[in-house]
Formats: sequence, C-alpha cells, structure tokens
Amino acid sequence: MIPGVTRSNTGIEDISWNILGQTYVPKQKSRSSMAWHATLPEGTFVPPHIHPTQDEFIYVLEGRFDLLLNGVETYAEPGDLIRLPMGIPHGIFNKTDQTIKCLFWVAPTRRLYDLFWALHNLGADANPADVVAISAKHEVDFLPPEEA
Repeated sequence: MIPGVTRSNTGIEDISWNILGQTYVPKQKSRSSMAWHATLPEGTFVPPHIHPTQDEFIYVLEGRFDLLLNGVETYAEPGDLIRLPMGIPHGIFNKTDQTIKCLFWVAPTRRLYDLFWALHNLGADANPADVVAISAKHEVDFLPPEEA
C-alpha cells in the first residue's frame, strides 16, 4: 500500500467501477484489507451471498439499507456500521426512493479487487448465471433464490 490521501471525489488510481448499476470507488487496497465508497441508486441490491474468506463491513453515510443477515431481516441508517462476518449469508437492498452512499471494507482483500474488475461494465442486463459464476471464481458465493 502506498501512503497518502485518497481525496473525497476520487479513487486510487482514479478507478471507478460500474458494478451492475452501482458505483464503487476504491479508496484503499493492501493484502490485509480493501475499502471502497459505494453509491447504490434506488431499487438496486446485492442478493444474498457469502464471503467464505473475508469479513465485510459497511458504514452507512446516506440513505437506508434493508438487510438480510443470516436469514434475519434488519436495516441500517446513516452512522450505523454493518458487520458481516465471513461465512455468514447476507444481502443488501435499497428499497427506498433515495440513493445510498456508504463505505465498504473487507479483510483480508483476497480476490475481491479482481472480482470488481471482472464485473465492471457488465451492465444492467448481465446474465445472472454469468455473474454468479464469475463471483464464485473470486471467492463470493451467491445463494440460490428462495422458493416461492
């Protein structure tokens, strides 16, 4: 990791990823952790999944997250910290009419940085099966949809 300051409207190396309609801007990356600012427009979400090799955290800056955490529905608002231990299924949803802004980080970094490059610009019409397969190759395992 290079010492320094990542300014508020930029990412490291001026990177900004479009991940299925959400904007992720990496702020810090080392072997032991990675942090990124995320903007989740209304109606966007990350379906239930597991990080088998990483702890994940989300600090909510603006908006309200609805969460599914280990099968339990809950929510988080500005100033709340969401703790997502490795191996615990979780999904995050923006069910409001406002944009969510937050800071994510994971420890350790593992393959997540590479996953974001693989998903960057796939677009809103990306084949879900492709997203699931790409994610699995990068140590993020999406859960099958619940049966109706």
